[in-house]
Amino acid sequence: MKAALAEAEKAFAVGEIPIGAVVVCNGAIIARCHNLTETLNDVTAHAEMQAITSAADYLGGKYLDECTLYVTVEPCPMCAGALAWAHIGRIVYGAEDEKRGYKRYAPDVLHPKTKVASGVCADEAADLMIKFFKGKR
Repeated sequence: MKAALAEAEKAFAVGEIPIGAVVVCNGAIIARCHNLTETLNDVTAHAEMQAITSAADYLGGKYLDECTLYVTVEPCPMCAGALAWAHIGRIVYGAEDEKRGYKRYAPDVLHPKTKVASGVCADEAADLMIKFFKGKR
């Protein structure tokens, strides 16, 4: 999760919503990503979407069933749906997203075999989000 937080800090530094993600497979980080929605003018360029693409490219296949995604904030329904299609093995996230998180809108969207853990480094992730949005208001 510390690597995902480092990615979130990179996003913050360039004016992106500070969400970071890494994908780990067989004990190694195979993808490091952060939000790029502003940079790319693309509403789908969330950290998780970037991580799925990068990890699949690294592995040479679309299924990530042997991988763990670490992401600083609970995935949105779009990202959770993509993670389901990728058959991600495990998701570990930090802060809850009570407004836009998948659990609010689509709690059953993940692949049935995907394991989920939450609250890892949640305070650090939430503090970064709060700091970012305070600066915007």
